[in-house]
Amino acid sequence: MTDAGQRFLISADTSGVRVDLFISQHQEGLSRSFVRRLIEEGHVLVNGEAVKASRKVKVGDVVQVDLPPPQPSPVLVPEDMPLDIIYEDADILVVNKPAGLTVYPAPGHPHHTLMNAILAHCPQLASIESSVRPGVVHRLDKDTSGVMVVAKNKAAQLYLSSQMKGHRVLKRYVVLVKGLPSPAQGAIEAPIGRHPRDRKRMAVIEGGRPSRTLYRVTRRFKGYSEVEATLETGRTHQIRVHFSHKGWPVVGDTVYGVRVPWLGRQFVHARTLGLRLPGSGKYVEFSAELPADLQAALETVSSVQAAPS
Repeated sequence: MTDAGQRFLISADTSGVRVDLFISQHQEGLSRSFVRRLIEEGHVLVNGEAVKASRKVKVGDVVQVDLPPPQPSPVLVPEDMPLDIIYEDADILVVNKPAGLTVYPAPGHPHHTLMNAILAHCPQLASIESSVRPGVVHRLDKDTSGVMVVAKNKAAQLYLSSQMKGHRVLKRYVVLVKGLPSPAQGAIEAPIGRHPRDRKRMAVIEGGRPSRTLYRVTRRFKGYSEVEATLETGRTHQIRVHFSHKGWPVVGDTVYGVRVPWLGRQFVHARTLGLRLPGSGKYVEFSAELPADLQAALETVSSVQAAPS
């Protein structure tokens, strides 16, 4: 494939085929799963426009595939960084992740991540798997603070992953939104997928993955609301996308929400994580209090006369 990419003109004998299947059949060395990822990231255009993997090509369509330049694989190395440890046993490590800290290395951000710090604390993690995310069973956005668990061995990782996939883990957040959600308690059910035009963003779209967020307003202020959000699914940016979709954008969120001068990041904090311990099967909950910047943000909005409940 050249730097300009590979172009295909659809003829009658290939018309009606899904675009992901067509590319995997006609571009040597590209698996269908890899092609789907290319499509999600916007590297595949049909007639100059981004499409879904399920789009069926027709006679006369021009399909362009642009492979992104290969990125050097990041390497996970231990780094002596402070960790706020909530709980630890032979199987798991539960930490209070600060805002501004990426969970694991990625191209363009190879060092100073939570996993670098955890590997220095738990060197045995390197034996779980040769990747930059050994023991990781879930993640928090860079600018989200709060409770996160990491498995310390393969058996624990599989046990926790099973709970995550079965939606048997309690994930409860504190969120500050602009607006006054009505009703004050309910569920947001809206499918989430890649934004059709901006592939770096997520959006509520037809054909997206089923997503469900429970919410309960805990405090109302003048123009703002503190909300307790419980995730029943774990889609990328789910809370931020769902509340934006409902017209209650998350305060401080520069992508889906609303900027404010008194908070430098999104007001999303993972306050409670409930799960069964791999060693005993006992159900436990771990919590982390709001950090100082979010406490200060609440003081700012509460200094304005509170709205009637």
